[in-house]
Order: sequence, then C-alpha cells, then structure tokens
Amino acid sequence: MADSIKTTVQWFPGHMAKTRRQIGEALKLVDAVTEIRDARLPESSKNPEIDSIISGKPRIILLNKADYADENATAKWISYYQQQGIYALAVDCRIGKGLNAYLPLVKKVLAPVIEKNNQKGMAGKSLRLMVVGIPNVGKSSFINRMAKNGKAKVADMPGVTRANQWFVIGKGVELLDTPGVLWPKFEDKAVGDKLAFTGAIKSEVLDSETMALRLIDYIKDYYAPRLCERYKLESIEGLDSWEILEAIGRKRGMLISGGEVDTERASVTLLDEFRKGKLGKFTFEMPEDFA
Repeated sequence: MADSIKTTVQWFPGHMAKTRRQIGEALKLVDAVTEIRDARLPESSKNPEIDSIISGKPRIILLNKADYADENATAKWISYYQQQGIYALAVDCRIGKGLNAYLPLVKKVLAPVIEKNNQKGMAGKSLRLMVVGIPNVGKSSFINRMAKNGKAKVADMPGVTRANQWFVIGKGVELLDTPGVLWPKFEDKAVGDKLAFTGAIKSEVLDSETMALRLIDYIKDYYAPRLCERYKLESIEGLDSWEILEAIGRKRGMLISGGEVDTERASVTLLDEFRKGKLGKFTFEMPEDFA
C-alpha cells in the first residue's frame, strides 16, 4: 500500500508569522469572524492556529460543500460546534445554497454589538466581519456569491489600507477579505490525504495512483457499496485497493497494450468523479474522532 502523500505544500513559519500580524491588525476593524471549512472534513480543513489568531472574536463557521457531505454527519458537526458556543451553517457557496441564513445569523450572533451601538446613538452602524479559510476551501466563492461577484466592493474606507478588500453584502453588513493566506499544517499525514481527496491540494503536486489507492482504502472501509454501484462491480470483498482500482479500470475499458489496465487513467477518473460528487456523499471525520 502506498504511503501517505508527500507534497510540496509545506508549513512556512515566516509566512504564518506575517499572516498572523496582518490578521491581528485587521481584527481591530471587525466585530466577528466568518471561517470557511469543508463540510466533508470540518477539522482537517481548518488552520490549527485559527483559535489563537482570532483572539476570542465571535465566530461563525460555514461548512461549505455540504451537498457533497453526509447530511447526518453535518448535523452532528453543527451540534458539536454549537456546544462550544460557535454557530455553524451548512452551505454550498458555488450555488448559494444555505447562504440565505447567513445575514440573519450574523445579526443574531452580533445582537450584543447592535445593542451597544444603539445605546451609543449609533443605530444602523455597519457590522463588519472578516472572512478566513485555508486555500481552495471556498472563501472566494463565498465572498463573490454574497457580494454579487464583487460588484459591490467598497474602496478607501477610513482607517483601512488599500491591501484590505471590503465588500458590502447586505444592508449594514460588510465583509473583509483576509489580508493573508492561512495554510494548513500537515503534522498528521492523514490530514494531507483528506485535503488531497477533496481537491484542496492541487493535483499537479500529487501522485494520482497513490491518492486513488488511499481513497479506495477509505471508501471500502466506510462506504463500500458506493464503489460497487458506481462502477458496476459485483463485489469488492476480499480485494485489496490495487485490485479494486484495476477492476474499476477494466469495467471502464481503460486497457493498454497486452490487456493491462491503465491504472493512471483509472485513478484520475476515480478522483475526478469523487470530487464531482458522482460517488455519493462522504464525510471523512466525525466529532467523536476529536473528543
């Protein structure tokens, strides 16, 4: 069996220090933080430094790509975060599903801020939220969807540098795009695997066969019927991951000279169809895994 992935994506202490400073400075300008995560891997798709970075600011977690995740698992994650005093929503930023609940939730979470503003005679003062998330988790899709493709961008706001981008997304609500990029940290190689499965790590830095085998390993342990249904396999019982990959390629007619299976092509197909949701809905981790 292939080892966990080895990629060129690394943890850059210097880069992270700069990002922390940038976000720390920008936090003074906002009332709360909206964090985007992947609903299929809610913990693996967060930056491990985020809790300390946002310094106790109110937070809303958006579990993006929820249409690709197991609904029951997502419901458990939302309950898990609520028990920690963090509000969470299941959304799909590509099509806007679930985002109609975002603005009402912002006003609920920031009710104390609204009340404080009212007492100070600043009724109607805009609520400001910073948006954070690791690369490729859907941060830009969320901002573009809420800001109608960026047409409502606000420039030159008082006290704000040109490096920061503000977007008006509703009456009295503004978003600040993160001044910096939060890279994940791969202390646990399984985290890298999960991010690669979902396409969060660019495919050109990965070996597709290795990733396909790792993905099959997971699916056959938790969602075996999905492979049989999608690729019309009678049974995968007793087969190892390589044999299953060959069976998938053979069913799809992916043969090369001598009748051998083109496992590279089969791997690319499997990963692509998984990422497009054609194998069904998957969640790779549950709250009890992190208890």
